[in-house]
Amino acid sequence: MKRIMKEKMKVIISGGGTGGHVFPAIAIARQLKKELPAAEILFVGAEGRLEMTRVPEAGFAIEGLPVRGFNRKNLLKNVSVVADLMKSMKKARAIIRRVAPDVVVGVGGYASGPVGRAAGKAGIPVVLQEQNSYAGVTNRLLAKHAAVVCVAYEGMERYFPAEKIVHTGNPVREEILNSRVTREEALSFFGIPSGHQVILALGGSLGAGSVNKALLENAGMMQGQEITLLWQTGRSDYERIAGEMEKKKTGNIRVMPFIERMEMAYAAATVIISRAGAGTISELAVVGKSVILVPSPNVAEDHQTKNALALTEKDAALMVRDAEASRKLPALALELLGDEEKRERLSANLRKLARPEATKDIVREIIKAAEKKG
Repeated sequence: MKRIMKEKMKVIISGGGTGGHVFPAIAIARQLKKELPAAEILFVGAEGRLEMTRVPEAGFAIEGLPVRGFNRKNLLKNVSVVADLMKSMKKARAIIRRVAPDVVVGVGGYASGPVGRAAGKAGIPVVLQEQNSYAGVTNRLLAKHAAVVCVAYEGMERYFPAEKIVHTGNPVREEILNSRVTREEALSFFGIPSGHQVILALGGSLGAGSVNKALLENAGMMQGQEITLLWQTGRSDYERIAGEMEKKKTGNIRVMPFIERMEMAYAAATVIISRAGAGTISELAVVGKSVILVPSPNVAEDHQTKNALALTEKDAALMVRDAEASRKLPALALELLGDEEKRERLSANLRKLARPEATKDIVREIIKAAEKKG
């Protein structure tokens, strides 16, 4: 394939819904533009979902489909869901005809289904990116249309044809991957005393109810110690928790709705408490700190628990189940702060799982798929 074709390559990236799908998709798009500056990239997402704001903020064009998930609690409401799916299929076919992409990339989420299916039927190569250890329904359904399936975990032959699987790992945000922030710089950034150990608590941009409840109930455990809690509460819980902390006058707790400078937060952390989304786990492996995972039970097929178990089986992280967070989480975090040998072992094992070249490897597969089409 001549170089000129690759330089002018047209790519559709479809999917989203959550940060775990959207941020890897943006990382892939940025790497594509870095390698092929003239490449034309269009995102296709689901109307009203996260991608419809975050993708334009990142500088890429996006079109929305009215596709939604099925309502398992009220089956009557699915009449309109099916109607929207039909509209989405029609619009996806129109987009494929109009853009005539060289390759379609599906990252999971509602929108990737109609677009991937339309591309497959039109003979357009489809590259799937599966972030989790338990493959999502959309990607499983699209596997027959796929030229390549890029995965992050071992044993994915359970879900996809072995000959289509390429083990790439998950994309990691550039600011995390290339961070050169020192711990002292990070402590200064957050106003944390240099001698303090730091617990970084993350529940994602929306927060995590069980983690917030556990920390709020046990905030007093850290008083009088050289420990700072750097706490991302999520926007919905922030005002309530900030008010409670003001009453308790706990000066060594930094409460914020959302942490924009995650590279600073990671650099400051001694121990990290986190949900177990695939994208977050990939970042944590690159960062290489000791981690306690609290998988969200409110996700499809409980895939966060499966992600967490994939790490605990390798002694690369600790896990606390969501229902046990209030009883176990704060004490376990303090125990881990006091056990340097255990922290170092967990960190070393987690770093072994890091795939810092993941985004480049995925882009390489995308370009190869486009070349084969040509």
